[in-house]
Amino acid sequence: MTSSAWTAADLPDLSGRTVVVTGGSSGIGAETARALAGAGARVVLAVRDMARGERVAATMRGKTEVRRLDLEDLASVRAFAAGWTGDLDILINNAGIMLVPEGRTVDGFERQVGTNHLGHFALTNLLVPHITDRIVTISSNAHSRGRIDVDDLNWRSRAYDASQAYSDSKLANLLFTLELQRRLLVAGSRIRAIAVHPGMARTNLFGHATGARAALIGVLGRFLLQDPEHGALTTLVAATRDLPGGSYVAPGGFGHRGAPEIAAPSSAARDGAFARRLWDASVRLTGVDQPGGPSS
Repeated sequence: MTSSAWTAADLPDLSGRTVVVTGGSSGIGAETARALAGAGARVVLAVRDMARGERVAATMRGKTEVRRLDLEDLASVRAFAAGWTGDLDILINNAGIMLVPEGRTVDGFERQVGTNHLGHFALTNLLVPHITDRIVTISSNAHSRGRIDVDDLNWRSRAYDASQAYSDSKLANLLFTLELQRRLLVAGSRIRAIAVHPGMARTNLFGHATGARAALIGVLGRFLLQDPEHGALTTLVAATRDLPGGSYVAPGGFGHRGAPEIAAPSSAARDGAFARRLWDASVRLTGVDQPGGPSS
């Protein structure tokens, strides 16, 4: 799909386009925002820490704006969506947390599923009436290890496993993307929903790892992990190339590196019946359903 030499310098002219990047103040999100703004887009960094977002935005060339969004608080998600006016060409659901200790969001969700999936589920559906082009959601190769218990998304009746909760949230990202695409097609919408795996990149996602896992990440990171700039390439391809809705874009090389290409998600991610069950559970938990209003 792309040559190994493809970089952000190959982005098309994005003048007149508006993009929201959640988690745009660090890591892959910041590099994604930087590249899109540099190509002419108006980029809104949707972040929890406004001061940090402003500092990062000040280092970017082009049109940027910082707005507050806390995906661990549905009131914040609703406020962000309610404050949006006009068209939104591209929504990039980038923000995420990984391997965090057991904890709860403001609304009582397990933090990883709450941030990575439920917060973005609500945000996307609330913003759909404004979106004109596409929705890009960051998943991970870790989705292949997901074993979602749709009746216990928030780990109320199981012993908590941070690694499994993360993998489950990334599987949820893919199931959501493919079910969203199905629903958009049924509705006759031209919006495309696309998922990506950024590859293994050196970001603060690994900041909560401890013990042997942290030591292993430290060693592997020096040799195998990409920098955030290269980690952003799959997102940039998914956001700007003419790809079919429902695509899953991932690095095509060894060790989750290399040029972005369309990949095949796991069979679990392609389970349409289960995706609909997860959608219904997500509606019950968030109170939000397509096309952007509260569920009835």
